[in-house]
Amino acid sequence: MQYRVDPKSGNRISALGLGCMRFPGAPGRPDAKTADAIISRAVEQGINYLDTAYLYPGNEACVGASLERLGLRDQVLLATKLPHASCKCAEDFDRFFDEQLRRLRTDHIDYYLMHNITSPAQWERAVALGIEDWIACQKAAGRIRQIGFSYHGSAVDFLTMLDAYDWDFCQI
Repeated sequence: MQYRVDPKSGNRISALGLGCMRFPGAPGRPDAKTADAIISRAVEQGINYLDTAYLYPGNEACVGASLERLGLRDQVLLATKLPHASCKCAEDFDRFFDEQLRRLRTDHIDYYLMHNITSPAQWERAVALGIEDWIACQKAAGRIRQIGFSYHGSAVDFLTMLDAYDWDFCQI
């Protein structure tokens, strides 16, 4: 496996990450045995970046349970995403994040993303709700190690998003 060093954190990250969204199983109920096998094999092959999201039905809980059963939480860099569009007030940031920590059976997220940003207006809406102060508090408490966004918009808006905040990373 090839690795890259994250210049902001110093983390050594596998060049390939494991996207956990589409584990086999019924909708909303990933098959635990298969998920364990996939995660175990990925880590054996050197993958140390696992990506999930609040909006992937049943997925965060599946990943958290697998990491716990396999004893691998400390060997991986875990990424998940805030469903910012579902946040209607500042308290929602904590509500979603606390649920994510519980689902993932961890006390911190290594790489936390604003999920599916398609325009700067979405970030501006989150800023109006107080997301910048919330991020600062979570990072200070060690509950979020690196903050970023997953991007699905235009090239022009991407450059605007890059400058909108002091991001640690982005996922395109």
